[in-house]
Amino acid sequence: MQEYEQLKTLIAEIESDIQKAEGGNKAAGTRVRKQMQAIKQASQTVRNKILEIRTTD
Repeated sequence: MQEYEQLKTLIAEIESDIQKAEGGNKAAGTRVRKQMQAIKQASQTVRNKILEIRTTD
């Protein structure tokens, strides 16, 4: 499922910024929050796709 692969990619991309944010980098923290919003939206897309698959069966 392409939507799930995109979600995994978003999560992998955020890892270095999370480490920087934990070290006190405020700009990295801002990037993390922005990326987390994108992850939330991608998660909702995956959820909707799964529901769509379930209802067609």
